[in-house]
Amino acid sequence: MVRKALLQELVVNKKISVFIPMKNESSTISLLFNRVLPVLEKTLLDYEIIVVNDGSTDNTLDLLIEYQKTINNLVIIDLSRNFGKEAALYAGFANALGNCVIAIDADLQDPPELILQMIRYWQEGYEIVTAVREERIHDSFIKKSTANLFYKLINRISDTRFEPNAGDYRLLDRVAVDAFLSLDERVRFNKGLFSWLGFREKFVYHSREPRSAGTTKWSYWKLIRFSLDGITSFSVFPLKIWTFIGLLTSLSAFVYAIYYFIRTMIFGIDVHGYPSLLLFMLFFSGLQMIGIGVLGEYIGRLFIETKRRPLYLIRNIYRNINKSS
Repeated sequence: MVRKALLQELVVNKKISVFIPMKNESSTISLLFNRVLPVLEKTLLDYEIIVVNDGSTDNTLDLLIEYQKTINNLVIIDLSRNFGKEAALYAGFANALGNCVIAIDADLQDPPELILQMIRYWQEGYEIVTAVREERIHDSFIKKSTANLFYKLINRISDTRFEPNAGDYRLLDRVAVDAFLSLDERVRFNKGLFSWLGFREKFVYHSREPRSAGTTKWSYWKLIRFSLDGITSFSVFPLKIWTFIGLLTSLSAFVYAIYYFIRTMIFGIDVHGYPSLLLFMLFFSGLQMIGIGVLGEYIGRLFIETKRRPLYLIRNIYRNINKSS
């Protein structure tokens, strides 16, 4: 009821929320606020900054609490442990009170100055404004190549259109935020969920800057797992393809049986072929294991969904004394 009253009040007094998920970002905090705060002041709108501390093990939380003494509208949501970026993003949207909500990373690879342009498009009536990385000159060749391959693949096998190189840096109107929060999935691929929502969307393009400080939290293994989450969340093609593989395999076996029957009738029976027999057994056993593995990926996600555990747990919410908590 309190949240509903606050949201109704904001209809009259426009307010924007900017939230930033953080994990071990102590080296970037000062640089981040030095760039974000002047931009928000230029909007001439009331604003709040929400930082979701996603299980940091350094002094990120201590630094944020210290900054809160001078930034009155800074809200700190301290999660009980690291739940991953997708859950942290959901936590930020769930606790934001603005008429529009802007998600941005702490590494400053996406320029905060773009917020002014995003707000302008929002005021023109767009419900989602998405920042797209036009140039990724600071990313490695492998990372750029695999990213391009992923977007080409998922756009071929999914009914949802994914904008290549669109990250989590985006603005959502309150109606889009409420729609996003209504998607009660546990295995979340937020990039896909944002695209699935629909609404009026505007893309703004920018060059990706080098990371301001610290190191990335994404290893190649995590990126592979993240890609698999995206594919299995928005396409059943990996399941369907095994029907065609099975039919093709059966047809090949039938053709080979006919060939072997005719060959035996003409030339008689020989004792050769053990290597080829072993090769066939290994090949088709491998195909079966791959098929079972794909099926297991989907069953594993069903298992996680049915447990209905919360996406995140909050240890504490830090607000200034003059703010309600």
